[in-house]
Amino acid sequence: MTRIVVLGCAGAGKSTLARRLAEAAGAPLISLDAIWQEGWGVADVPGFRAILTELHAREAWISDGNFAVASFDIRLPRADLLVWLEPPRWLCLLRATLRVLRPGETHRLRHLPRVLRFIWNFDRVNRPKIEAERAAHGPDAPLLRLRTGREVDALLDDWTANHTHGNKNAGRLAAPRSLTS
Repeated sequence: MTRIVVLGCAGAGKSTLARRLAEAAGAPLISLDAIWQEGWGVADVPGFRAILTELHAREAWISDGNFAVASFDIRLPRADLLVWLEPPRWLCLLRATLRVLRPGETHRLRHLPRVLRFIWNFDRVNRPKIEAERAAHGPDAPLLRLRTGREVDALLDDWTANHTHGNKNAGRLAAPRSLTS
């Protein structure tokens, strides 16, 4: 079984990492940002949670996104591993800015000021909420914090070598040796 939750600030690289892990594992990718629709509000949370409950009932998945208060009670008790991406704030700001300029990107320029404020305030506002929800709903789930591109690459190299769909070691979850020593 492979059930991984990828967390982090906007611009941290969650979607990219989750997509690559899902491809290597042959597991479905669940992107919370793709499920939550623009214009939804508090009244839509029950429907959002119902979708997440159904998708996370599967035996294998890679789940990309935070939505801690609305989803951690659904996702974390079933997770085999939590990967929290923690790159420097300046890198998240740069990535969030550059991605709105890419053709075909779903992120929009008109939302950029709000996203940049979110990134700037993430450690003060969102991190404590995420940590509290993680402690409440997934205290025993292994947590791997990745701060650098080198650490992300090491995880992906290990994952590709040992967890590729059809590999005899698929389903064995462990942090890469280079991250645990």
